Amino acid sequence: MAEHPFPLEEQICFTLYRTSMAINRTYKPMLDAMGITYPQYLMLNVLGEQDGRTIGAIAARLALESSTVTPAVKRMEAAGLLTRRRDAADERQVQVWLTDEGRALLSRSACLGQTLLQRSGLSPDQLQALNRQIQALDAALQAATDE
Repeated sequence: MAEHPFPLEEQICFTLYRTSMAINRTYKPMLDAMGITYPQYLMLNVLGEQDGRTIGAIAARLALESSTVTPAVKRMEAAGLLTRRRDAADERQVQVWLTDEGRALLSRSACLGQTLLQRSGLSPDQLQALNRQIQALDAALQAATDE
């Protein structure tokens, strides 16, 4: 007789999937009001961490392919949020920089994290601890995959 898997509610993959969808539903109205998508929000954050990254560095930071990031960067540049410039030291490299408008939007996007914290019912310390646990799980799974 075949073994049955655990009920969905007991499978962390399902819990993380549902939670990710719930977070996206929470963020969507705010992102829509700002005129950006969730991946664009992530790109603003990556450049907020370190401005002037290459497309490849942005893609690596977000665990995406460069071919996925490039069209979004072009759309964000057309919207005035980013600018692309050739690296003076290496003309083959194109660096991406936040514009003043992009920086202002990144600052405005702080409401997403505040709303998530408020709706979660968790304290900031509890939410940070949960995030660290999930990051540790991710790191362990990545390490096992890389072997």
